[in-house]
Amino acid sequence: MNLIGTKWKPLVLFHLLDGALRSGELQKKIPDISNKMFTQTVRELEEDGLICRKVYPVVPPKVEYYLSVRGKSLEDILYRLDKWGSAHRLVD
Repeated sequence: MNLIGTKWKPLVLFHLLDGALRSGELQKKIPDISNKMFTQTVRELEEDGLICRKVYPVVPPKVEYYLSVRGKSLEDILYRLDKWGSAHRLVD
């Protein structure tokens, strides 16, 4: 739980299940996350070995994130969390 037990980490990981995403694309999939929190979250996930970051030497800079082998091992858990969340969604 220490590795994925924050508000944003499971969301970042979930959105990377379908493949690599550019930094801006990934951030757009999580509209409520601030720039600062996004940067902090992806850095922590990278440090923990759950995601990888690839920087392309182009102008403007292009950065992609994708799941590492360790991150991919969470696939079943993330899909189950999503399914559970959908089944137990609170109606406002």
